[in-house]
Amino acid sequence: MSYGRWLVLAVVLFGLGFASGLSTPVDIVDFLGEDLAGLEEFAGLLGEMSQPAVLVFIFLKNLLALVVSFVFSPFFVLVPLMALVLNGGILGLVSALVLQEESLGYLLSGVLPHGIFELPAFFMAEAASLSFGTAAVLAVFSPERRKLLLPNLRQNVRYLAIAVALLVPAALIETYITPLLLD
Repeated sequence: MSYGRWLVLAVVLFGLGFASGLSTPVDIVDFLGEDLAGLEEFAGLLGEMSQPAVLVFIFLKNLLALVVSFVFSPFFVLVPLMALVLNGGILGLVSALVLQEESLGYLLSGVLPHGIFELPAFFMAEAASLSFGTAAVLAVFSPERRKLLLPNLRQNVRYLAIAVALLVPAALIETYITPLLLD
């Protein structure tokens, strides 16, 4: 399957998670209240850090998420599948919560500026993870597919590198511009 199809699959899985999170009933959100309070406490800790430290933290957190997904993708492609659906679900849930308290403009101001870089990076990296993981699983079960694994790995590492490069402007915008827009 071509990389473009993996990319479409990644976007569709994320979209399904997003729709699920967006349509989560308020009762469930109330049930998750303690977990959400922990996130607010974490956000408070980030607020105490210097902006350069926040920048490095955001970049490394996103980098680690992409690399872990890629490295563990050969385990039946579970990690990238879960990453796509869960991240979409979390964004949908947080969007629903923000929309209860704030305007659509506020939500878009908080997500779009850095999301213009971060979401394509995420989709690219997860598509590469899906492609490589599937190729690795097929190589285990099909001897004729083994010769395709190394070229697949090389191609997908290139896509992963592009995704990592996109994380740099995403982290810069999320650290320095998004807070200004939300204030």
